Amino acid sequence: MSEKNIVLIPGDGIGTEIIAAAKAVCDVAFEKANVKVNWIDKKAGGASIDAYGVPLTEDTIEACKAADAVLLGAVGGPKWDNVDPSIRPEKAILGLRKELGLFCNLRPVKIYPSLQEYSPLKKELVQDVDFVIVRELTGGIYFGEREEAQGEGANEFAWDKETYSRYEVERIMDIAMETARKRNKKVVSVDKANVLASSRLWRKIAQEKAATDYFYVDNTAMQLVVNPAQFDVIVTTNLFGDILSDEGAVISGSIGLLPSASMGTGTALYEPIHGSAPDIMGQNLANPLGTILSAAMMCRHSLDLPQVADAIEKAVEQVLVDGYRTGDIYREGLKRVGTTEMAQAVIERL
Repeated sequence: MSEKNIVLIPGDGIGTEIIAAAKAVCDVAFEKANVKVNWIDKKAGGASIDAYGVPLTEDTIEACKAADAVLLGAVGGPKWDNVDPSIRPEKAILGLRKELGLFCNLRPVKIYPSLQEYSPLKKELVQDVDFVIVRELTGGIYFGEREEAQGEGANEFAWDKETYSRYEVERIMDIAMETARKRNKKVVSVDKANVLASSRLWRKIAQEKAATDYFYVDNTAMQLVVNPAQFDVIVTTNLFGDILSDEGAVISGSIGLLPSASMGTGTALYEPIHGSAPDIMGQNLANPLGTILSAAMMCRHSLDLPQVADAIEKAVEQVLVDGYRTGDIYREGLKRVGTTEMAQAVIERL
């Protein structure tokens, strides 16, 4: 029997409920695969601020570093809107990315046949959509030098600096290539090389790494609307990836179903892309499928358990085919269920 150590960080808002649902599904899937898991519960975000006065403790960091994977719910909420900016709940995510060396975000965008009607695009455009956005996570303009607004009147100005080093581009390209090898072997590198010097370096390295194609970011945004099924793996910068991955989420028609993985040199972190939704916390209304699918990604990428990942993903797909829906994706005539009931429906199909 193999043994794995997984840190669970429920976080805030609906985080406790969706993490509990994902753990329940995983427990059954792991038992069927004869895998022993040690679940390690830790706090981060607002829950950590309430308990320890900081959004991320050294104890949580060390536990994550020693684990095989980290599964996170969500952090933040209006309760902590007025805390000092240096200890905002979101600092927990940035801190984990830094401490764990998480320089890459993987965000798959897949539209299940039973949910095609939820996409704002025409059905014929989305029926074969299944791609992954590989976003560089710790470089670029978000982490560059900046100058806040200064001066007066028409001469007031501010600036931000976009910088990428060769090693930052090479390592994200390597992950994109490896991701594509497990899929349809097609990588589109996205930049703005006709204008930006940093993008020209980005494209030069992408060509060295033999990406399949090279798109400008504005064209990519358009192509995601007119022909999203053409993409397999999209690799791009921090800024462009932030924007395009949100566009991908809209195309899918349901933000509650999208998982993500943050990977790099240390323990990888898995989380759904939605927020903490404090307005529905504790009411058994949250959609747990994004977290359950994040757990499937965890099995595939960090735990070397592709058969478990396949089983979870197939169970989720079957639940949707069978008409089970939480409130965020409910349509008349289907089976409306709560968080725990949705998790149980997935378990019954494992």
